Amino acid sequence: MKDVILIVDDEADIVSTLEDYFLYNNYTVLTAANGIEAIEKAGKQPDLILLDINMPDIDGLEVCAKIRDFVHCPILFLTARVEDSDKIKGFGMGGDDYIVKPFSLEELGARVAAHLRRERRKGGTPKVRFDNNLAIDYTERRLYYNRKEISFAKKEFDIIELLSSHPGQIFSKERIYELVWDYDSEGEPSVVAEHIRRIRTKLATEGIKQYVETVWGVGYKWAK
Repeated sequence: MKDVILIVDDEADIVSTLEDYFLYNNYTVLTAANGIEAIEKAGKQPDLILLDINMPDIDGLEVCAKIRDFVHCPILFLTARVEDSDKIKGFGMGGDDYIVKPFSLEELGARVAAHLRRERRKGGTPKVRFDNNLAIDYTERRLYYNRKEISFAKKEFDIIELLSSHPGQIFSKERIYELVWDYDSEGEPSVVAEHIRRIRTKLATEGIKQYVETVWGVGYKWAK
């Protein structure tokens, strides 16, 4: 079965170029020219979404925030914004990667393939892990404490899955970025640190002990 990609951009020439490229590379392609159409097409549950940020009606960040409750596939932003603060904001909305314009089709294709490979690998992950009152359902991608669900953005849960699947093992920021984002971009420590901060805040708010421990000068680990 072919992977389905949803391409969202208000520039028709970009949509046409990307559509031709991915059709040629044996993907099924859906397209949307604006944010409203994107939200509607996202309901078809594509395997990956390429989402332009700068759109006139509803920008890509708002679209991402609106669809994250019912869409669990990777969302890759297409943007000219390159500041770390912009990236952190996008990741906080539930995005998985940034593709900076102008980009090469080969790089874009490699990133798309890498994200889809990672999604397929998740099928072999154990379903539930219990630790005292904490339950992590890796298949449904949900975390419960005392039977109450604690919500996490996609990349936040990816980090939890990585660390909790290897309790006691230390991962550097660069290694977490490489494994979770599944693309070597020379490390994005500020992005990883921001996601760790959000995870810790959500755990602390619910009175859960800090399972994500800092090993100073080395990285992070999941407490045994």
